[in-house]
Amino acid sequence: MIGFEDIQAAAGRLKGQVLDTPCVESRTLSEIAGCQVFLKFENLQFTASFKERGACNKLAQLTPAESSGGVIAMSAGNHAQGVAYHAHRLGLRAVIVMPRFTPGVKVGRTRGFGAEVVLFGDTLDEARAHALELAAREGLTFVHPYDDEAIVAGQGTVGLEMLAAVPDLDTLVVAVGGGGLVAGIATAAKALKPGIEVVGVQTLRFPNMYNAVKHTDLPQGMSTIAEGIAVGTPGRVPQALIEKYVDDIVLVDEGDIEQAIVLLLEIEKTLVEGAGAAGLAALVKYADRFKGRKVGLVLGGGNIDPMLLAAIIQRGMVRAGRLARLHVNARDVPGSLAQITKIVSEAGANIDEVHHQRAFTMLAAQNVEIELVVQTRGREHIQALLSALHAGGFQAEEQR
Repeated sequence: MIGFEDIQAAAGRLKGQVLDTPCVESRTLSEIAGCQVFLKFENLQFTASFKERGACNKLAQLTPAESSGGVIAMSAGNHAQGVAYHAHRLGLRAVIVMPRFTPGVKVGRTRGFGAEVVLFGDTLDEARAHALELAAREGLTFVHPYDDEAIVAGQGTVGLEMLAAVPDLDTLVVAVGGGGLVAGIATAAKALKPGIEVVGVQTLRFPNMYNAVKHTDLPQGMSTIAEGIAVGTPGRVPQALIEKYVDDIVLVDEGDIEQAIVLLLEIEKTLVEGAGAAGLAALVKYADRFKGRKVGLVLGGGNIDPMLLAAIIQRGMVRAGRLARLHVNARDVPGSLAQITKIVSEAGANIDEVHHQRAFTMLAAQNVEIELVVQTRGREHIQALLSALHAGGFQAEEQR
């Protein structure tokens, strides 16, 4: 089991090789969450993730024989990029096995760092088994993404930096996949400040560490937008540290994570992937639990597929009432649509889409159902728009 001295030693190895990222207060998010929120911007690392800390610490300790043989890793993306980047920097051969579902942006960036990428399996466990086979066959050193003491020690340097920047933090909220990050941070934080509370966050679809620590048997799903923490089997090294140092683990769902991504993008103007937004998702979902506290959140990574991001933003606009779908019933005569669009325009809304439905409707044959997708300023604006349509003589309602 690693100790505080291992994390201090890791910090020495990482000096000048990774960023000491900002840890600053977000006043707006503090108002929303009801507690003082400090954000640790690990998405600003060169590979856009904290994962390169553990990778760098591990590679820096390889023997000459291990270095000459090269390294292999399995990862959904962020660990892959960390290993690939620092292996390239140190002149090592790197082979990365990634599950087939890995977002293209992560695959492309990993190859861009000079690694040989092998896409195999539908889960991290399948990718890991294949990576171990290749390691034995080709004499490569396996670099585990979380179940390795050097990796955990490297990730723990995040905790050192957070408490150096904001010594009076009383709570740390950290996403949990395999557990390397929260285990390292908790080890460092409890050594520096024994009374600090460390809370892990898992997605409801992949509650592996939650089940292991709380001795429950929640079912595991097949996919999540937080693919960076979609781990089927918890790490043994992290689990031992989590059981000793982490005070609690909470669960968040997909909608909670989507909301957190949009909040960070809109309020902080920072791009965070699903796993990186899990901490804020927990803070908003369990606001009463953290009320009045001084909380540090780790924005673990910013590698998100652009198409997924676009979908999340649109869904966030729908939840906020800034994008609405209205059904309007009208006479199927010339000028009806023009009258409707005039009312919408005068009400200050913008039309994104218009669709006429004549065949698949229960309206009288001389009527038409018009579906409008409109941009609005929020829920009150939607109600004002519906009132304007009603005043114009149209039957209209919002469809959710």
